[in-house]
Formats: sequence, C-alpha cells, structure tokens
Amino acid sequence: TMGNWLVNHWFSAAVLAAWLGINIFLFTYYFLFFDRDEQYFYTRAILGSALAWARASAKCLNFNSLLILLPVCRNLLSFLRGTCSCCRRTLRKQLDHNLTFHKLVAYTLALLTAVHTIAHLFNLERYNQSQQATDGSLPAVLSKMHLQGSKWLNPIHSNQTTVEYVAFTTIPGLTGVIITLALILMVTSSTEFIRRNYFELFWYTHHLFLVYFAGLVIHGIAGLVRGQTQQSMAEVHPYRCAEYLTLQEHNCSHSCCKDPEFGSIPAESWKWVLAPIILYVFERILRVWRAQQKVVVTKVVMHPARVLELQMQKKGFCMEVGQYIFVNCPAISPLEWHPFTLTSAPEEDFFSIHIRAAGDWTERLIDIFQLEIPRIEVDGPFGTASEDVFQYEVAMLVGAGIGVTPFASILKSIWYKFQQADQTLKTKKIYFYWLCRDTGAFAWFNDLLASLEQKMAESGKADFLTYRLFLTGWDTSIANNVAFHFDTAMDTVTGLRHKTIFGRPMWNMEFAAVAAAHPRSVVGVFLCGPEALAKSLQKSCHQHSSLDPRKVKFYFNKENF
Repeated sequence: TMGNWLVNHWFSAAVLAAWLGINIFLFTYYFLFFDRDEQYFYTRAILGSALAWARASAKCLNFNSLLILLPVCRNLLSFLRGTCSCCRRTLRKQLDHNLTFHKLVAYTLALLTAVHTIAHLFNLERYNQSQQATDGSLPAVLSKMHLQGSKWLNPIHSNQTTVEYVAFTTIPGLTGVIITLALILMVTSSTEFIRRNYFELFWYTHHLFLVYFAGLVIHGIAGLVRGQTQQSMAEVHPYRCAEYLTLQEHNCSHSCCKDPEFGSIPAESWKWVLAPIILYVFERILRVWRAQQKVVVTKVVMHPARVLELQMQKKGFCMEVGQYIFVNCPAISPLEWHPFTLTSAPEEDFFSIHIRAAGDWTERLIDIFQLEIPRIEVDGPFGTASEDVFQYEVAMLVGAGIGVTPFASILKSIWYKFQQADQTLKTKKIYFYWLCRDTGAFAWFNDLLASLEQKMAESGKADFLTYRLFLTGWDTSIANNVAFHFDTAMDTVTGLRHKTIFGRPMWNMEFAAVAAAHPRSVVGVFLCGPEALAKSLQKSCHQHSSLDPRKVKFYFNKENF
C-alpha cells in the first residue's frame, strides 16, 4: 500500500521531501553558523546556545511564512491546473492537497514560534543577569559597554528592566507578542468543528494574517541582537583579544586595548515574504474583478428542511463535475465568501448549488431569498474535476451525509453522457451508496434520484443505476411506519423504488456482491465522506481485488471537497 501511495502521490511526496529538506538544511546551517561564527563570539559569551536556537528558528519561520500564502492563491492553482492539463490527472489532482499543505506549514509556524519565543526568553534572562552582574566576568564587562556610547552589545541598559517591560516597550517585543497572539487565534479558530459550525468566526479571524505579516516585517528592524563588526574584528579579533577585556588595564599599550564594536543584524523578513505578498495582492484583485461580473439567478427552489437551490448563469462560466464555487451576498456581508459544491452537470445550461441552513450566514441567505432575489457574487469554479468516474466500466459511489452533494453533479453528468452515447463514457454500471442520519436535509437529492430512476426506466435502462440508502440514525416512529408499510412497492422514507436499509452497510457483503456480478471488471470506488469510512473502504478494496490480472480489481479514490 505504501508503494501504491507513492506511485499515486509522487508529486506530493516530492514536495514534502523538498520542504522538509529545506527546513532541516536552514535550521542546521544557521544553528551551526550562530553557534560557531567568530563574529558572534561575544554575543555567545552572554547568551550561550540560546542565540543559535533563536536565529535558526527565525530563518525557518521566514521560509515557512514565504510558503503559507501560496496554497491559498486559488486562482494561481487554477492557472497551474490549466497549464498542466496535458499532465497526468494524478499530478493535477495533487494540487487539491493545497489546504493540507497550508495546514502543515501553519502548524510548523506555530512550533517554530514556540522555539523562537522560548529561546528569546532565555536570551532576555541572560541579558538581564549579565547587566546586573558585578563580578568583572566577560558577560558583565560586555554589558557595561553601553556607557561608552553606541558600542553596546547588551540591549538591556538598566538594572530595573523586566522581561515584561522588554516585551511591551521594544519593537521586537511588542511585534513578537502581537504576531504570536495572531497566530494562536488563527490556528485555534480553524479547527474542523469551528469551520463547520461557525464559519464566520474562522473567516474573520483568519484575516489576522494581515497583522501577522505586518508584524513580521517590522519585527527585526530594531536589531537588538548584535554581532561584532567586520572592521572591529580585523582590529581586535575576539580569539586574540577577549582575555584582555576582563583585565581592565589603566595604561594599556597592547594592540588589544581598543574595545570591540558591535553592529545589528539587518532585518530580512521582508525579503522572504515580499514576493508571496505581491502575488497574494494580485490574487485578491483578480477575485474582486471576477466577483464584479454579473450573475443572473435564473431559478430559486425552496426544498424541504430549509434547503435552498439556486440555479444561476454567468458569462464565460465553464464547470466540470466535482468542482466548487465561492459565493458572496453583499446584502449580508460584503466580505464573507462561502464555498459550495456545484450540483449541476456541465451539460446543463446553468450552474446550481444547494444551500442548507447551517450557521448564521446560510440562515440569513435563505430568509432573504424567501422575500426577494438579492445580488449574488460568484468566484470560481475551483478544484479538479472528478472525471475519473467516467474511466471505469463499473463505479461504486459512496456519499456520506453532506458528502452526497458532488454526486448530484456526477450522476446527472453520467446520465447526459449515457443519453448522448458519449464515447468518453466507459461506465456500464453504477452502484450508489448513500449514508445519512436523516433524509430531511436531502429531500432534494431524493427527488433527483427519483427523476433519474424514472428516466432510466422509461428508456429501458433501469438496471444502469443501483442505489442503496442507509439510514444510520432513526427513531421508533420511523420503525413503526416501516413495519406498517413493509409490502408496498415504494419506500416509506424516501418514496423511491429501492428500499431504505436501516443501519450501516456491511461493506464485505457489498463488495462481494459487486465482485460476483462483475468477475472480470475494473471497479472504481469513489468516496466523499469521513476519514474513518475511507479506511474501511480501502481495506475492502484490497481484500476483494483478485491477484489474477484478468479478474476483478477494486481501485479506491477519495475526493477532497
């Protein structure tokens, strides 16, 4: 399985290896540089190895800050997808791991910030101790140099200074506190739970990235950590002259009598992040421009359980199955953009989304549409097409909960291709498994299945689509109703010809049945649903694939929506 993963994800593996390699190189190189370089001999005399920890983590922080914006430049990714449309689909599909990479870089930033902050707390403590020391040691002597004007090495010039004072009155201290707070808020508000249930909180908090980058650029300007200047090293090299500093001779005539001079390390974060910031500014300008293009809402359908269907048209809009768009309604908030999976097929002359009431923004949108049709702005479509479905003669599609949405587009598209005798469609049979707690919010999907069922029956292709609905959460009233209507032709829960099954699917039995029905086929298994389900489906794919190349094979594909 590891071999399979590497074959399918070689691009992701290569990117990860390069990213990890560069991080390790930067950290090791700069750690050794600051831990051994002669220029920082005196700085190390006060700070010890905490200097190297602080500087090495700072370099890696700059590198990862450079990367963090790139995976969220959606238009840049779409452009890359377009330019490599001739590449293999596996390569294009891996661009859909952009958010996974974004999260990985973000967690790395959090870890490096912790290392950097702790190292600087040690540094401050040592600066303080050296400033207060009166024992004539090298750190004590170096710390008193501020009395001779601009030669200072220790930024703390008073015995009354505390860590809190430095943190809130110096530029590095204050920007460091602000950056760290911004990062903590961004990371904690982007958990799965908050994104799903309080999208607005996630959306607004994430815009603290502006504060983060502003703070990062200013952070190193004051140059509090200093090293010996090149000119001073030529005159009084520390390896030769350090011992004379503690002797304090009055009438000194030695070549080492001159005090060493120190200069700041120039601020360089801006050099790292300038290019991605400019790129991101262009990205946002492009989004604003695209959002200004007129969207015509051609049809509004209010489905049961407060689900709103919007059918829209926009000049030049070109979609593929499995893609998503971002929607904004200026009447609610000019700043908030929400992602929705497209539920229409590319063959239709409109594009549609289904919005269920899940949070403040969606609630307000549904309320507004019940009164009037407001102005809507659309950005997209984004994401890679799920066209792999059309490449298998037998497809098993598994949709769990809200994950059923992209299959609306896929099932409709397959039906259109089937009707038009499209040569690119290899599919001869589809098994569709729909798992949900209650069908209430998905009545619209029910209607879609019913109409597909009817159309297929009319054209004598009733056996093209077999679907099974698994109701995983049900109460006694449903159970009694089912028992009462057990021998009716239509299902009591959905009104469909295929009966609803209560409980979870026994995947071994399902796979065994498909393998028995198609002993020589290659079966594509597609999931849009939770990770736990992905694992059990992957396991079933391995178990039920025959080692004989002429017999049944199951290939697992998990979609990222």
